[in-house]
Amino acid sequence: MLEVRDLSVGYEGGDVVHDVTLRVDDGEAVMVIGSNGAGKTTLFRAIVGLLRATTGTVRFDDRDITAVPTQEVVRLGLGFVPAERHLFPRMTVHENLALGAYPSRPDPETLAMVMDLFPRLAERRRQLAGTMSGGEQQMLAIGRALMAKPRLLVLDEPTTGLAPKLAAEAYEALAVLRRRGLTVLVAEQQVPLAMALCDRGYVLEGGVVTKEGSSADLADDPEVRRAYLGIA
Repeated sequence: MLEVRDLSVGYEGGDVVHDVTLRVDDGEAVMVIGSNGAGKTTLFRAIVGLLRATTGTVRFDDRDITAVPTQEVVRLGLGFVPAERHLFPRMTVHENLALGAYPSRPDPETLAMVMDLFPRLAERRRQLAGTMSGGEQQMLAIGRALMAKPRLLVLDEPTTGLAPKLAAEAYEALAVLRRRGLTVLVAEQQVPLAMALCDRGYVLEGGVVTKEGSSADLADDPEVRRAYLGIA
């Protein structure tokens, strides 16, 4: 479904991500793990069109989307949940969700699915997004992306700023979505949560993919265990 090949991308000071190649097959959940500053956010912003790649290509459903604007990428079926969430704080939960379907009208069945997945959003549908807790805002950010009916959901560090219980709840919701057939690509520092969800993964260090493999293989790798799982 998604193929990134030899992708380099960065900012005015130079590239942050160097020659990254990865893929996500239909129905898979794939993780990208790495420490702060490894380049995960830069990579994901390039995948969804928020940053222009220096070199390399991004293909979605065998279509080259390397230079396609983000709004068109979303219409093609790729949903993005940024780490910063970027909600509309002075709009209600319901209004934020409705905007997730733009330019289409909100689909009642999709809205009902989101409310069923995140009951707290149903309870707070008239509450202003900016007054919600961090965990509730993360639920809303994921729900808003789902309103566009994506076939691939890309999440950049969805547990940022969340207490352990809320982080676990976010991943429980992602597991439900996986069982319903949604394809997932997630960047994460809470590596055990990502490993429990994902089939495969990539380790990004200094903007370079240093390891890749099944979640089980990465969990058994001594360097990954030491650096990301806290196991000597």
